[in-house]
Amino acid sequence: MKNVTELLKSKPAREMITVKPDDTVLDAIKVLAKEDIGAAAVVAGGKLVGIFSERDYTRKVVLQGRHSESTRVEEIMTANVICVNPRTKTRDCMALMSEKGIRHLPVVEEGKVVGMVSIRDIVTDIIADQDFTISQLEQYIVS
Repeated sequence: MKNVTELLKSKPAREMITVKPDDTVLDAIKVLAKEDIGAAAVVAGGKLVGIFSERDYTRKVVLQGRHSESTRVEEIMTANVICVNPRTKTRDCMALMSEKGIRHLPVVEEGKVVGMVSIRDIVTDIIADQDFTISQLEQYIVS
């Protein structure tokens, strides 16, 4: 079973994608689209202050009739962010995501955001782990 550090290392290397609280929602959505991601950490002064996701956009802008050009990220971001640390096991991430109904977990170490894991990352890892176990059991049975 991997921990979050190992999971992050297995993902393609990329810079941590962040937005600022005073960015417009339109600018933040452009960042998500350009980077092909579903959420970004909201960082101010080097500290995590929230998370901005496509879900925030659809529920708090589109459905409430707000305007992306004039609404600031800080007005709609999720401020009470649930985070994990690099030593958290992927199964624990899955349990946390299921329990809280969330799709993204910022990875924070010593107060700094060092990565982000998504439900897709976790599911992919768990499936790979199960495939490995099945393969090992099949080899054992055949031997």
